[in-house]
Amino acid sequence: TPQLQQAIKLLQLSRAELQEAVQEQLNENPVLEEDQVDPETGEAVPEMAADGTEIGVELPQTNDTYNDRDQHDRVEEGSPDTRDGGSDGEMDWESFVEGYGDYSYSPGAGGQRLSSDDLPTLEQTLSKGTSLFDHLVWQINLSNLDDKEREIATDIIGNIDNDGFFTNTTIDELAAMHDVTADDIEDVLCAVQELDPVGVAARDLQECLLIQAKTYHAGDGILRKIIERHLENLERRNYPAIQKDLGIGQDELIRCIKVISHMEPKPGRAFAESDETQYITPDVHVHKVADDYIVVLNEDGLPKLKISGYYKSAMHEGQGNAKDYIQEKFRSAVWLIRSIHQRQNTIRRVTESIVRFQREFLDRGPQYLRPLILRDVAEDIGVHESTVSRVTTNKYVHTPQGIYELKYFFNSRIGGMYGAEDLASESVKLKIKEIVGKEDQKNPLSDQAIADMLKGQNIDIARRTVAKYREMMNILPSSQRKRLF
Repeated sequence: TPQLQQAIKLLQLSRAELQEAVQEQLNENPVLEEDQVDPETGEAVPEMAADGTEIGVELPQTNDTYNDRDQHDRVEEGSPDTRDGGSDGEMDWESFVEGYGDYSYSPGAGGQRLSSDDLPTLEQTLSKGTSLFDHLVWQINLSNLDDKEREIATDIIGNIDNDGFFTNTTIDELAAMHDVTADDIEDVLCAVQELDPVGVAARDLQECLLIQAKTYHAGDGILRKIIERHLENLERRNYPAIQKDLGIGQDELIRCIKVISHMEPKPGRAFAESDETQYITPDVHVHKVADDYIVVLNEDGLPKLKISGYYKSAMHEGQGNAKDYIQEKFRSAVWLIRSIHQRQNTIRRVTESIVRFQREFLDRGPQYLRPLILRDVAEDIGVHESTVSRVTTNKYVHTPQGIYELKYFFNSRIGGMYGAEDLASESVKLKIKEIVGKEDQKNPLSDQAIADMLKGQNIDIARRTVAKYREMMNILPSSQRKRLF
C-alpha cells in the first residue's frame, strides 16, 4: 500500500533526510502543522481558540504499550487504527477525528532532551562518508557465501564503477583469475546483484532496470518485456511500436513508463565520494547508568507535528470537493505522523537489541565486539531482516566507546579453535592491525605469518582472509612495509 511504502521510505532515511522530508510535507499539506515550543520548558505552546480556550488534547505517542508489530499490521490493513469503523477498507474519517482529538507526534515523548554534557564533542562527530565498496563488502561479509565465493564477490565489487555498474573487467577474466568456471562467477555476480542499492553490479542499463523490476515489480510481465525489448523505442518515444508488439493500450503503456522513469539508472550515485567534511548528529544515545545501559532517542531538531485544529473543524463543516480534499490531506498527515513514530520506535528497539548482544563491547571496547548478523536482531525484536538493514544504514549511535554507525555492530563470524569462542571479523581486523603495529619493520610479517600468530591465539583464519582484511584496512603487503632503517 502507499502507506506502507511511506513507512518503509521514512525508515531508511538518514536524520538530515528525514528533517528535509518533514519540512517538505509541512509546506505541501495545510492540515499538518508544527507546534511552537516554549524555549524554557521544552513543551508545546497550546493552540488557543478565539474564546481563549485550548484546542485539542495531545495524545501520548511513544510509550511501552505501543507495539511495532501491531503498527506494521495496521499499516498493511490500510487504516490508521483497527478501532475505527468503515467498510471495504474505507475510513469514517469524521469519527476518527472525534475519537483522536488533536493527533500529534512529539519528539520529546520518545525519550528526553539531552543536556550539553551528554552530547558528543564536535571532534567526535567528524565522519567520512561510506563508500559504495565498503557498503557492498559489509553486506557480503554478512551473507551465506563461503570463503571462496566471498573472495570472488569482493573482486566483483572492486570492479564496480562509481555509477554502480560492473564494467571494469569481464566474467572470463575473473574466472581465469580464480581458476573457476564462468558459471561460478555468474552465480556470485547474481548474489552481488541482490545487494543494496538495488540494481548495483549490473553490466548495462537494461540489466540494471531488470534487477529493479524483479525486486520491486516481480509480477509485472509487461514492464519486464518493455525493458527487455523496447528501451530504444522508449528513448525515441516510438510508443506505437511498443503497443503493437505487446498488444497493450495507452493507459498500460503510460503506467509502465511512469514506473521506469522512477527507477534509478545509476544506483551507485548515492555513494559518490565527497571531499567535504561531514558532521554526524547521532540518532540515538547509549548511556551507562549504574551497571546498566539505557537507550535514549536523540530527537532534538525533529519538528513537533500535529493536525491543524482549524482543518479538523472544517472536516465537519465542509461539503463536496472541499471535504474530500481535507479528508485526503488529513489521511496523509496522520500516516506521516504514524510513520515517523514507527521509525523512531524501531530505531530504539533495534539499538536496545544491539546493546543486549554487544554488552562486552560497551564495557571493554572494539576488541570485544561479538559476531552478529541481521537475523539475530530481527528474531530478537520480531521484525524482518530487511527492516533491521534499513534501520542500521545511515543511523548513528553515541556510545561510551564513541560514535558508530549502527551497522558497524554487525560482523561475520571467525571460528575459534579448540572450543574457543568465535570472534567478530572486526575484532580480528583490530588484532591484525595490532600485530602489524608491533612487528619489526626491518622484517615485516607475511600474511601467512600473521595467520599463524592468530592461530596461536586460537583464531582459525586463512592466509587469504588475513590478506583481505589487511587490504580493507589499507595496510600494505609485507614487501612494501619493509624499511631499511
